[in-house]
Amino acid sequence: MKEKKAFRIGKLNIVDLIAIILLLLVVAYGASRLLSTDEAPAETINITYTVRVQNVAAELYENCAKHLPSTLMASGTSLPGRIESVEKTPYLVLGPDGQWYEDPDHVNLYFTCTATVNKEAVMTTKIGEQEVRVGKTDYIMKSEYVEFQNLTIIDVDWGE
Repeated sequence: MKEKKAFRIGKLNIVDLIAIILLLLVVAYGASRLLSTDEAPAETINITYTVRVQNVAAELYENCAKHLPSTLMASGTSLPGRIESVEKTPYLVLGPDGQWYEDPDHVNLYFTCTATVNKEAVMTTKIGEQEVRVGKTDYIMKSEYVEFQNLTIIDVDWGE
């Protein structure tokens, strides 16, 4: 009995050729999925918000002011926002006579920050992983030169 030889193209037979074509199609599909930008770019808005830190050493005001404006950061990465400015107000303490007195060694600081955030149907304003909402009391504000924890967000303007 005579043995049939497989159809060959060069040194490849037809089964090898089909396997190579299928492999190339799978690789091309995977690359197109990874590199595709099917999603429309997210609509963004600019926000401005104010945060307050109370009862800090008075010299922190000058030290902060000379390093502003400064880009917001988290985990060593720059965020799409900046600490624009800082203002100070007196820190008041209640004296033994029931009167309020200015503490010369401490102040309250008010930082104005700006950021660009994604606009969504339900507004959950996030800068990095932190939400920005009026009344939030555990906000952490950090830049290359400045860091404060447990700030209170007292005002947010969503640029509308």
